[in-house]
Amino acid sequence: MMAWLRKTSSLLLALMLPASCLAQNSAPAANESDDSGAACPVKSLLMNFDVEHHDQIVGEAPIWRLRDDTAFFFTAGLAIDADGAPNAYNADNTGLDDLSNAGAPGHWDGVLQDEAGNPLVQGAQDPFPGFYISCTALSDWTKEHLDPTRFVDASKIPYIALPGTLARAAGARLGDIAAVLNRRNGKYSFAIFADIGTFGEGSIALAQNLGIWSDARRGGSWGGLTYLVFPGSGDHRPKSVDEINQIGAALLQDWGGAEQMRACLDYGGNGWRPWQPWPAASNAPGAVKASVTPEAKPTATAEHAPAN
Repeated sequence: MMAWLRKTSSLLLALMLPASCLAQNSAPAANESDDSGAACPVKSLLMNFDVEHHDQIVGEAPIWRLRDDTAFFFTAGLAIDADGAPNAYNADNTGLDDLSNAGAPGHWDGVLQDEAGNPLVQGAQDPFPGFYISCTALSDWTKEHLDPTRFVDASKIPYIALPGTLARAAGARLGDIAAVLNRRNGKYSFAIFADIGTFGEGSIALAQNLGIWSDARRGGSWGGLTYLVFPGSGDHRPKSVDEINQIGAALLQDWGGAEQMRACLDYGGNGWRPWQPWPAASNAPGAVKASVTPEAKPTATAEHAPAN
């Protein structure tokens, strides 16, 4: 991801989430001007989410619900996540994303590692031999443990990442469906909650669907995005892109549609504007990666050789 929205290596507070996987496409584009007559129903503040930067609370981001609906929404920017792409990281740092965003020796978060803490390298039969096996918290447990395609490919799958503390507090589970709206151009995309990460983060494919510069090293957006998440909408299992779009379209329609999504957009109000530029050019506020757990970022040993 871009340097100014880079993920930190802070450990996520203990969060046990089940795992799954999926594939890519864009939801129908919407016209920004269509919401001129739309009105937002009564919304309630679910919480003010404490946003952290270098383990310090730097502000609050309001998380909203409509009436007693379980779906929640918030505004943020978009940091680009390359995790899960088989060509995301390698020892030469020529992958889609900067190697520092996968962690560091002794604490790798975005790649599988062996028992000694060395990143595992793809073999000759894998998609990108010599590249590390990049992982996401959501995975397809029906595939072999060290199969790089077991994880959600950021270059193909529109997905979002959420801070673990927010997901836990709001009831979101890995595999749940979301809709993301780019107010600047009216485009929106359905996505799956596939990784644990920063407040306002999504995959390369999601950025492409939204018309945002998708370069994991330099791309992304400061703000102007609405994230609408539907807790309980997934079954912790892989979904095809068609299934994601079909489920997402039905959920969004029942919720009130894209026009209501625009009308309910919160521009910060009495809370922190999550897309406000940060003076530090290194880490994104609230950036956290999933801890290595049996269901999230597994370690492994097998036929894949560890890096030297």
